[in-house]
Amino acid sequence: MCRAAWLAGLLLSAAAWLPAQDGKLHVIAFGAHPDDCDQQAAGAAVKFRALGHAVKFVSVTNGDAGHQTMGGGALAKRRRAEAEESGRRLGITYEVLDNHDGELLPSLAVREQIIRRIRQWNADIVLAPRPNDYHPDHRYTGVLVQDAAYMVVVPNVCPDTPPLRKNPVFLYYEDRFQKPAPFRPDAVVDIDDVFEQKMDALDAHVSQFYEWLPWVDGRLAEVPKDASERKRWLAQVYGAAPTPAVRRALEKWYGAEHAAKVRHAEAFEVCEYGHQPSDAELRRLFPMLK
Repeated sequence: MCRAAWLAGLLLSAAAWLPAQDGKLHVIAFGAHPDDCDQQAAGAAVKFRALGHAVKFVSVTNGDAGHQTMGGGALAKRRRAEAEESGRRLGITYEVLDNHDGELLPSLAVREQIIRRIRQWNADIVLAPRPNDYHPDHRYTGVLVQDAAYMVVVPNVCPDTPPLRKNPVFLYYEDRFQKPAPFRPDAVVDIDDVFEQKMDALDAHVSQFYEWLPWVDGRLAEVPKDASERKRWLAQVYGAAPTPAVRRALEKWYGAEHAAKVRHAEAFEVCEYGHQPSDAELRRLFPMLK
């Protein structure tokens, strides 16, 4: 792309950042599979919704390979229904795209799917995995969202969908990977008060959290049969305490006294693409940080 267009993009990104005309923040989160967004951002989604903002989860694949005994169309149908139930429990919109699980590539066609979803949602915040994840579908979801980060404002790209007039803030989910660089928690949300609601969302993905993932980890025999005991087990498995880096970020946003008490948090790193927010803008983007 020519230098003039690049400079125009910088000016657009640096323009005064304001929420959509309806006064709501519009948050869209991308995951590779129909349970990924829930794991990384369900708590923050509940908090955004409680404040009246608009949240959408998008699974870039249909999840048709993620099970030890099921597969294909039957599994895709099951996982789509689980995602819809999770969305109902969270009070958000949940869309599952019809790309095959385990076969995702950063193609132009899928990039255009991502561009259109970001534009249609009039996104202020875009969440996605970092492109150095262990799973190729996760990695390529990160790449696809990065590749969309400038193109969402270019009118001649996907001209059937009106371009955004401001570039959103793109952020990554927290992960444990150290190379090429460790995750940096730029914004951290205390989710202790909505942790049970997050577990309700994960609980909706029965095929994953009670069947497939325990089977992969060799822990299937540990999963309780009773529904209430099963949810308690889920909270133990997916209720890890904040890392030291996340704890320090909690202190920045909430103060040391509050941060010391937090048991569960969701953290996000600002991507170098898209609008680059100041700390004051991050507080406006994450109005629950108080």
